[in-house]
Amino acid sequence: MSTRNYQQALYHAFVDAGLTTWLSRLPDQLARGLDRQRFGDLPQWEKAVHKLPTPGGECHVELNADTVAIDAGMSDADRRRSRSLLALLAPWRKGPYRIDDIDIDTEWRSDWKWQRVAPHLSPLKGRRILDVGGGNGYHGWRMAGAGAGLVIVVDPPPRFYWQFLAMRHFIGSAPPVHFVPVGLEDVPPELEYFDTVFSMGVLYHRRSPIDHLLALRDTLRPGGELVLETLVVEGDEHTLLMPGDRYARMPNVWFLPSSAALSHWCRRCGFEDVKVVDEAPTTLDEQRATEWMTFQSLRDFLDPDDPTRTVEGYPAPRRAVLIARRR
Repeated sequence: MSTRNYQQALYHAFVDAGLTTWLSRLPDQLARGLDRQRFGDLPQWEKAVHKLPTPGGECHVELNADTVAIDAGMSDADRRRSRSLLALLAPWRKGPYRIDDIDIDTEWRSDWKWQRVAPHLSPLKGRRILDVGGGNGYHGWRMAGAGAGLVIVVDPPPRFYWQFLAMRHFIGSAPPVHFVPVGLEDVPPELEYFDTVFSMGVLYHRRSPIDHLLALRDTLRPGGELVLETLVVEGDEHTLLMPGDRYARMPNVWFLPSSAALSHWCRRCGFEDVKVVDEAPTTLDEQRATEWMTFQSLRDFLDPDDPTRTVEGYPAPRRAVLIARRR
C-alpha cells in the first residue's frame, strides 16, 4: 500500500465520521509526523512496507483471538520475503501477530493486557474509539474484532505507523481502524466525540498527569468511557512516587500514584463511577526480549538480587486498570 493511498483512505474516514475539525489539521500532522529529514530510518520502513507481497487468494483474518492472525495464502518464497521485510521494522513491541507461518513474537504479550481489560468494558459494538499511545495498533485491531464502529490510534513514533500499515496490508481495509502519528496534544481540544477513549501505558510519561486526564476527558462525549492503564505503587490516596532521573531505566517516568490516588485524580477531573478493575505486578513472561525485539527488556530493568525492586531501588513495575465515565 502506498502512503498516498492510505492517507486518502484516512481523509475519507474522517469525512465519513464527521471529524472535520481534526481533518483540517491532518495534512500538517502527517507531514510533521512522517518527516524524512527528522526520521532517518523512515525511507527504509516505507520501502519495506511497499515491497510486501500481495496476499494470495482469499485471506482469513482473525481479530478475536489472542494472536491477531492472517492466513494470507502466500507462497513459500513470498513468506520468506515477508518475514525479511517485517524484520526491518523491528523492534516489534506490541502484539502478538501471525501472518501465515510468520509468528511475530513481540516484547509485550499485549493480549494479556487485553484479557484483563476486556471483561470490564462497555460493549464496543458500534462505538467510536480513540486509542491514545496505541503503539502499532494491536489493541485497535482487537477493538475492531469486538465490533467497534471506528478506531483511531494515535502514537507519535513513525515506526509504529509503518508497523500498523504492514499489518493493514495483510488484514485489509475492511476493519475500521486508522492510525495518526501524533500524540494526544495534537487531537483538537474539547472534541467531545468519542464513546470510549483508551490510554494504556501513557500517563506515567506525562509531566502533568492531571492535564493528560483533562485532555482525555475532553475527547469524550458526556457519558463516554475512559479506560486507563498505568504504572502504580501500593498505598492510600495520598501515596505518590516521583522517581529520580530514571525508573526501570526509563528516563521519562514522572509520577506513579497509588490506585486510590489515581481514582481521586479522575474524580477531580470530571469522571464518575471510577473503578479499579485490575492491579498486578508486571511479570517477566509478559514483557521480555524476543527475536523480534532483541534489546533490553524487563529482566534487565530489575535488581538481579531482588526482583521486587528496579535497578534504581524503586518498587518493581506494577500496573492498574481503571475504568470511569465522563460526567
